[in-house]
Amino acid sequence: MGRRADVISFLSSLPKNIFSGFVVSLIALPLGLGLAMASEAPPLSGIIAAVAGGVVVSIFGGSYVTITGPGNGLVIVLLGAITVLGEGDIYTGYLYTLAAIIFSGVLLFLFGLFRLGFMSEFFPASALQGMLAAIGIGILAKQFHVMLGILTVKGDTLDQLFSIPDSFLTFLAIHPFSGLLGFFGFVFLFLYNRIRNPYFHLIPAPMWVVMGSISVGYYYTLVLGLPIPIDPELLIKIPERLFLIFPKPLFDKIWEWDFIGVVISITLIASIESLLSIKAVDKLDPKKRRSNVNKDLRALGIASVVSGFLGGLNVVTVIARSSVNVNNGGSNRSSNFFHAMFLVLFVVVLGDQIQRIPLTVLAAILVFTGYRLASPDNLIRIYKIGPEQALIYVVTLMTTLLTNLITGIGVGVLFTFIIHLLLSKSVLLFSLNIFKPNVLMYLEEQSGNYYVSVKNFCSFLNFFRLKKKLDQIPESQHAIVDFSLCEFVDHTVMEGIFDYQRAFERKNGMFEIIGLDIHSAETQHPFSVRKSLPIPALIGFKNSLTYRQKNLADFAHQIGWSYSPDLLSAPKILSSFLFFETKISNYSLNTLVHPKQTFQLFDLSFSEGAFIAKEDLKATFLLFDSPKSLPVFVLDKEDFKTTMYQWAGFGDINFINQPDFSRRFHLSGNNENEIRKVFTPELIYFFESHPIFHIESNGERLMIKGKDRLSGLHEIKIMLTFAQDLCALIEKG
Repeated sequence: MGRRADVISFLSSLPKNIFSGFVVSLIALPLGLGLAMASEAPPLSGIIAAVAGGVVVSIFGGSYVTITGPGNGLVIVLLGAITVLGEGDIYTGYLYTLAAIIFSGVLLFLFGLFRLGFMSEFFPASALQGMLAAIGIGILAKQFHVMLGILTVKGDTLDQLFSIPDSFLTFLAIHPFSGLLGFFGFVFLFLYNRIRNPYFHLIPAPMWVVMGSISVGYYYTLVLGLPIPIDPELLIKIPERLFLIFPKPLFDKIWEWDFIGVVISITLIASIESLLSIKAVDKLDPKKRRSNVNKDLRALGIASVVSGFLGGLNVVTVIARSSVNVNNGGSNRSSNFFHAMFLVLFVVVLGDQIQRIPLTVLAAILVFTGYRLASPDNLIRIYKIGPEQALIYVVTLMTTLLTNLITGIGVGVLFTFIIHLLLSKSVLLFSLNIFKPNVLMYLEEQSGNYYVSVKNFCSFLNFFRLKKKLDQIPESQHAIVDFSLCEFVDHTVMEGIFDYQRAFERKNGMFEIIGLDIHSAETQHPFSVRKSLPIPALIGFKNSLTYRQKNLADFAHQIGWSYSPDLLSAPKILSSFLFFETKISNYSLNTLVHPKQTFQLFDLSFSEGAFIAKEDLKATFLLFDSPKSLPVFVLDKEDFKTTMYQWAGFGDINFINQPDFSRRFHLSGNNENEIRKVFTPELIYFFESHPIFHIESNGERLMIKGKDRLSGLHEIKIMLTFAQDLCALIEKG
């Protein structure tokens, strides 16, 4: 019976996963071509990696909504490998690198076989961010010249960075048309998110850039009757006999140190990038599942071996495309498979169009990707966590740029170790507890709660031991983690504990953290390093209220509500609403509460996606108790996007006698009969005659979301009046 239900569930979700796979393929096509080009490999090698990963990992993988393919982190490693192993001959270096990719795939498989997925816990978060920033700068430094149509700039990352001004000043004299296409494509990518039209965003930004460049070429040939003013060396080239001849990897250097070093580098970066991405995507999974990382490593290893033999790049789990998959309804591994099939279809059917894509446009996409990885906003965000974290970030970044990735992350780990030693101010405590915090866990008999006590010292070096205990606790249970006996808790641990808290909330469990009230924080950030204080210190500093906060305080006083400007944890009840299945609520502030606690209005910070695909958003929300039990439903504005979702399998409940309501609103929910009973003609008329909000019911409470920004005082008054009238109408009905 259970197997039959699984099959029915899989078939019913198939339209959504096909739709999501198609959307992801629109991003994967230009990125796959561009990442291969940035690595000095044939453009199709990136597509081969995406196809191999999509097919193999969808069958053998241990994650659910991740997308696999070539990754940003490996561009610099593969570029160096092709250059070093080929000794100046790019194609020969590419063949040797294919062999290294195959050996790397074998190592990844062994990592998964021997359950070494916990290795990612040994890398401090700020050092990893610094390494990723260095990768981003490396991609940007090389591809900026290509974006302007200049292929002659060589040298290491710093040489290429310093050459950017010269290229920018001279590109008009070399390849002006191609360079301008690349430059304007880059500008468009920056402006894409500022375009508010929802129809426009149905097509991802990279695909807009690619389609625009192809359209320009057709304009010259079909309208003007002129050849495309782009040098042939700046266009994509696809082999004529695409499926008949595959490159043969060269294995005669497998005992040389250069080759072994390349294999280790590829394996290290591939495993780190994949494990971090899997961990991040699990937070976005609407079904609240946890991936089997070791099984996924085995699948990624097999996929990399297959890709290497077919001439493709390494296969890793990629966060940006995975985030897009979740946001478009992907619910199982079939979306990864369909994204691969659409890529094959694109290459076979649209081969001529692909060969019209200028390399400068693909380079623009990569320059933007590199900028996102190394954005100054990342450093500012880390600095807010703590100045010492920013120092770790910068040291890792600079070391990686001046040496290589392995040396860079090694120095980052060592420097973090030294920073912790200085912060803890206790060499004995630090040395005795480097790898083994004293973790005690037991199940309380009377309450049934899991109690975990952490003693002495907890950092990135020993966090895996605490995780091992926490992973034994079902996420639907009540866990209490006590740090009152722990004298030092680092940033990586604080961030990891926060992830557990989110995971428990999503499974209706409870994860309490106690004992940190006598610890000082380096900053006010929730992930800041914590140190125990011998004498509790008073932290009384508060920022002065802004103009908006003063108005909110006055308004709360007028209507007899309480108001708090303090930054608080987001209400736990939010996790029960469908809106937050694929979003992470960060914190709330500016909270207004009814005297009877029946209404609660607040500003909320939440995020979509993760890593470079992460987007932080803010909006004003209103929660209130329903006067009677309601079915679960979502009511939103009907637009072209919701219509697309309906084609993909997202239902819309319409009312024949209320065509205006059905035209303007998208109403969905599992229990259609009960929803129709609630939506009486009087209630429908109420919605038709008031501003449109995003409204959800979880059965007991209603949530109203304002616009995709913080609401002004007047808008808040409208929202509150709307909610009170709606509550009265539901009670009457």
